[in-house]
Amino acid sequence: MNLEVVTKAPESNAHSTPILFVHGMWHAAWCWAEHFLPYFARRGYRCYALSLRGHGSSDGHKRLRWTSLTDYVSDVRQVVRRIQPALALVGHSMGGIFVQKMLELNGAPAAVLLASAPPGGLISATVRVARRHPRAFIKANTTLSLLPLVRNPETAREALFSADMPDEEVSRYASLLRDESYRAYLDMMLQGLPRPKQVDTSVLDLGAADDSLISRGEVDATAQVYNTAAEVFRHTAHDMRLEATWQAAADRILRWLGEQSL
Repeated sequence: MNLEVVTKAPESNAHSTPILFVHGMWHAAWCWAEHFLPYFARRGYRCYALSLRGHGSSDGHKRLRWTSLTDYVSDVRQVVRRIQPALALVGHSMGGIFVQKMLELNGAPAAVLLASAPPGGLISATVRVARRHPRAFIKANTTLSLLPLVRNPETAREALFSADMPDEEVSRYASLLRDESYRAYLDMMLQGLPRPKQVDTSVLDLGAADDSLISRGEVDATAQVYNTAAEVFRHTAHDMRLEATWQAAADRILRWLGEQSL
């Protein structure tokens, strides 16, 4: 599988452990290149962000609808093996599920979950979306396409961004969003979910106070199963890497990596 991997070299070799960033639904590697890749590279980390199959410039667009959770985890695994086994992993939203699966299968020096889908899956998040946007939800399930949930700037803002994010920024980001695998979405409710008891990697769990997709309770539940405490950022919505408060989350990750001697 030919996968797009965006690389940002560090300005100095201050840290020997590289970081792999894994995106979530509707996104691709571009979402990390906006802020996180240059920011972490300036602080001495070699940074990588992949586009999962069917996203960005990666192969697999024709079969996107039927791409499985296992397929996506295989993509992450492929990139890890290509770069080096000892990578710190950072996963956002759906990408958090894939990071959790990687910890279960391969382990990692450290892992960060940003507004991550919980190990118990997306049933509760699905119910919330269905109640708020019944028409878009019905259309998504009748067409087997998740794009209607974020198709325009208005729905993208409600799902992903803060109310006070400038309209032009929301419009630009919304124009970059693409469809997501319907099969993987079903998998994240029904099967193949993470098994935290098999994980011994240190995990940093960060959430967003204004997240409309992942609740505070789900963030706390994720932290609990990984024997850590959740940290939730105020005035921040689901797309934590693109929000105006992105640097607060990035700084916390930097401090934590330092605490792990990475």
